[in-house]
Amino acid sequence: MVDRLKMQMERNPIMLFDAHIHLEKYTDDEIADMCADPALIGMIAVSMDFASSQRTLELKRRYPDKVYAACGFHPEQPPQAPDELIAWIETHQREIDAIGEIGLPYYLRRKRIAEGSEWEEAPYLELLDQWLQLASRLQKPVILHGVSEDVRTILAHLDRHPLSRVHFHWLKTDSATLRQLAEREIYVSFTPDLLYKEETRKIAATYPRHLIMLETDGPWPHEGPWRGQRTHPLMIERTLRELAKLRGEEASSLRQQIIDNTWRFIG
Repeated sequence: MVDRLKMQMERNPIMLFDAHIHLEKYTDDEIADMCADPALIGMIAVSMDFASSQRTLELKRRYPDKVYAACGFHPEQPPQAPDELIAWIETHQREIDAIGEIGLPYYLRRKRIAEGSEWEEAPYLELLDQWLQLASRLQKPVILHGVSEDVRTILAHLDRHPLSRVHFHWLKTDSATLRQLAEREIYVSFTPDLLYKEETRKIAATYPRHLIMLETDGPWPHEGPWRGQRTHPLMIERTLRELAKLRGEEASSLRQQIIDNTWRFIG
């Protein structure tokens, strides 16, 4: 893999790896165009639920050199019994690269509480443990959705499950929790909001170089210079150059490091 990557980089110095994208939400034509682009060497495609996981795996089978399949249940929706999906993942575990996206429902909780609705956290915590247990049992990397104080809660649950590769995507947290993540060698990724969100810029400027990845979280729409544009993995190129400038690093060296980090995470 390393030798092939070096040969590719000699032919095409602009190389990008999207560490977190909801690929199954794009059209077949859009996906075909992405996978045909030589600058895009890989995408970690995350899933929302059972149907989404099935389509994600189908896309990996269709584009095995570009798509890495992460299957799971996104937390920002009412919890569901995971038995059927977990059984399906176990059946297809040799093809599935990671468990995700999983985590805790920060935005859903805030919405329900603001509406005056009752909120019970226990089902979401139980579901999180079930997914972490599966990732540990199958020895798969895990991709996490955690925002602000939820990151600390998830860290406490991670202590119950031996996992060697953990990734918080589009990280939003405080400096003390950020230090804990770095100490635990946990990967984090940044989206194109790096160009316009100060919170993201502060985290990206100091997080350890060997644990950084870049993502789009597409097709989630971005603001700033991306307003009105369909989110595409090629947005990572401008994000990478801004990240290099922010950190005072040379872009080509940082590019290689980020690609190496993403290969290492996905295994």
